[in-house]
Amino acid sequence: MRVFRLIIQISLCVAAAIMPLESVAAADSSATAAGADRLMKARLELFQRMESLYGIPWTYLAAVDQYERTMKIRRKKGTEASSSRLTSIDIPPERWGGMWNPDTEDTNPASIAFFNGMGIDGDSDGIADRHNDIDVLASVIRYLSAYGYSSDDWGIGLWSYYQRDRSVKTIKQFAKVYDKYQHLNLEQRHFPIPPRYTYSYRSTWGASRGWGGHRIHEGTDIFASYGTPVLSTAYGVIEVIGWNRYGGWRIGMRDMGNVYHYFAHLSSFKKGLKPGDIVEPGQVIGYVGSSGYGKPGTAGKFPPHLHYGMYRETGGADWAFDPYPYLRRWERQSRKR
Repeated sequence: MRVFRLIIQISLCVAAAIMPLESVAAADSSATAAGADRLMKARLELFQRMESLYGIPWTYLAAVDQYERTMKIRRKKGTEASSSRLTSIDIPPERWGGMWNPDTEDTNPASIAFFNGMGIDGDSDGIADRHNDIDVLASVIRYLSAYGYSSDDWGIGLWSYYQRDRSVKTIKQFAKVYDKYQHLNLEQRHFPIPPRYTYSYRSTWGASRGWGGHRIHEGTDIFASYGTPVLSTAYGVIEVIGWNRYGGWRIGMRDMGNVYHYFAHLSSFKKGLKPGDIVEPGQVIGYVGSSGYGKPGTAGKFPPHLHYGMYRETGGADWAFDPYPYLRRWERQSRKR
């Protein structure tokens, strides 16, 4: 990997002397994308290797790893997994070595077992290293498989580990998406309105809203004609579909980055769409309307538009963040496609 990075850096330095700045930027972006693809391929091969050894579907392991990856934003400095690792699963020292183990960085499989720690020696090198991908994955597999191998058993094991229903639900959703597409590269995004339709929007994050009590605007309003298709912005799973007195007919989708996408004020949903369905970028999920601000069926209290919001989950309640910069980026990307 170091050799690969060095080659890329040298190539870019040479190219900078003969190419315009835009070309250098494009080459840098291409190199970054190639490196990300290599990393995802290596990660997938690792999960598949563990599946062949232990019989656990690789999608389960990938889902746990992806959940841990999305939760790293809330971890305190010093607890993140090493950057040299392929996975992001970070088992705390007290769980790895055992709660009463005096050695917080114990790597001796025998003493770890004595103190009922999770850590095991997965690669048979005589060391149970919580910074070693194979040791970590083997330890997770042993812990969770103690509850059984079915999907329901796996869910029980996940709850025992995380002690949180939300964590179990999200990980099982991730596994479901991985099982459908059979690869890890699911980071593509799409603007929520098709490029061929007329629409307009601007940044309205934090603007005051008065209906139903004083509150701030947690999203971006995209104005479009009644009935304009609304597209999924990412790969993910539909979590909520139905009426909300603020958002009217709305859809809630959680993507593979553990971000909740909120589509509100719709006139209708794509026929047959239901909670639990997997969606992908650019897929029609509903249609622009002016519903909301009242009991089910209320509409016409404002011009037709899509209210689009994004919410991140970091261990507690979801918190909103400004979607406008992301929409601008996805709009440019969608038009290029």
